[in-house]
Amino acid sequence: MKYDFDHPIQRRHTGSYKWDTPDREDILPMWVADMDFRTAPAIIEALHQRVEHGVFGYTYVPDEYYKAVIEWFASRHGWNIEREWFIYTSGVVPAISAIIKAMTQPGDKVIVSTPAYNCFFSSIRNNECQLAANPMIYDGGRYTIDFDELEKLASDPLAKVMILCNPHNPGGRVWTKEEIARVADICLRHNVYIISDEIHCELVYTDSGYTPYGTLPEPYRSNASVCISPTKAFNIAGLQIANIITPDPAIRSRIDRAININEVCDVNPFGVAATIAAYTHGKEWLDCLISYLHDNFSILRNFFHNELPSLKVMELESTYLAWIDIRATGLSSDEITRLLLEKEHLMINSGTMYGGDGEGFIRINIACPRSVLQDALLRIKRLLKNEL
Repeated sequence: MKYDFDHPIQRRHTGSYKWDTPDREDILPMWVADMDFRTAPAIIEALHQRVEHGVFGYTYVPDEYYKAVIEWFASRHGWNIEREWFIYTSGVVPAISAIIKAMTQPGDKVIVSTPAYNCFFSSIRNNECQLAANPMIYDGGRYTIDFDELEKLASDPLAKVMILCNPHNPGGRVWTKEEIARVADICLRHNVYIISDEIHCELVYTDSGYTPYGTLPEPYRSNASVCISPTKAFNIAGLQIANIITPDPAIRSRIDRAININEVCDVNPFGVAATIAAYTHGKEWLDCLISYLHDNFSILRNFFHNELPSLKVMELESTYLAWIDIRATGLSSDEITRLLLEKEHLMINSGTMYGGDGEGFIRINIACPRSVLQDALLRIKRLLKNEL
């Protein structure tokens, strides 16, 4: 492989939230959703050039930025984005919070298919709204949306917004075009606005790829804002850059106002430079990364099948976050997470972090060198062989 994903990078003592949060140096962190790989060489080179300039004042986002994003999504995903649909901001979570602020009043309800990314819950709370949980249907191998329940939730007059995670975190699903269209139809009929979080859209392993919500026809397309960012796929989350794509001009104006109220209307020069480089020169690196991550998942899945067969690994269609059904152990998600940390010094996420419907599951970040993944799997085996 042209790019080296096997070589471990020393991240401890570099101000890494993932690696420097643990208070012991023998703890292996496989929790926070960033990768233990150096980003694409083209991005590093672009950042070097920006640093060499030596002046880091307030940032003007140039036409080159919009061109890079537009051409990437058109060529890679068949989604034609118009320049005027953009609102840039510092991240997808601030984007989601601002859209909720723009489209709701305190006391309104926001629909979320659960289990769900934990920051959705805080964004809803911070805007003084109520969570309307739509538990997904689990068949033992994958999740599907409970459309009957979604119809009921959307019919509530207080329901104003639905957050669609496409692809889904932590379930790893890549929603089909038919599933997305059905969500879109239900929400449009009940006047529920959609926020589609598509931050994981580049990390997809299915042959059919992912369907951008923005490729749906009108009037569905205008009943949504899509949040995109290169940060997950290119491991540049610390550079804090994202885009909100909103076709409807009146709604875009409301969101822009909320972005300014929340004071997340500025971005930094490094995020802009990295985005341009990623979408202009990052394709080959990203394709190699996807292949490496998919092989990592195959190793994890085969390990559980052979060594811990009572634990079920959710098929991973997207993301680098393996979702494991541990209910056969008889232990809770929090108990297993605690025991792994205390006895094996392995730090993962309890499923309860993603809502009550995450009970009985754990989430493991597999975006690491293969030797690190194999170390983590042996730690899990040691613990569970002793506990079961």
